[in-house]
Amino acid sequence: MTVSSNGGKPFDVAAEPVRDVQTVTPGGERIGASIDGVRVRRAVTQTDERGSLCEIYDERWGFTEEPVVYVYTVLIPPGQKRGWVVHSDQDDRLFISRGSLKVVLYDARPASPTHRRVQEIFSGEYDRTLLRIPAGVFHGVVNIGTVDVEFVNMPTRPYLHERPDKYRLPADTDAIPYVL
Repeated sequence: MTVSSNGGKPFDVAAEPVRDVQTVTPGGERIGASIDGVRVRRAVTQTDERGSLCEIYDERWGFTEEPVVYVYTVLIPPGQKRGWVVHSDQDDRLFISRGSLKVVLYDARPASPTHRRVQEIFSGEYDRTLLRIPAGVFHGVVNIGTVDVEFVNMPTRPYLHERPDKYRLPADTDAIPYVL
């Protein structure tokens, strides 16, 4: 290693390089503030000569107390985003299965210990995730990859077509301190 005259660093450039900050633990767990009530369960994909299998949900995991009452799938093309969305009565339970997705959460619950906190979660086909988003937490999603993102939602309440429990803000709102 060559030591330069710039304070003992092995490089010499006109600008002062900035050291990366730690984003994961040595065990691979992401570092960052989480929002109260948000649950993340990393999925395991089993692969053999026949292909692969990944379990989405099993009540024995204790991930949620409510039964699965409604299920739908969402596809997002590359570069597209959806959000901001919040629910007053239901929690969302997302399973991200294909593509690369950034999920951004904003805690809008006044009584929450994490009120006004922002949380980012990255997931996709190489790091599949079951994610629970509590009612009152805004969420936006962005396809950060080059293929369609696909996820399954299993909300805690069935969709009411005549009176949806879904409230929206535009992606570029000033009400949330994050740009999707």
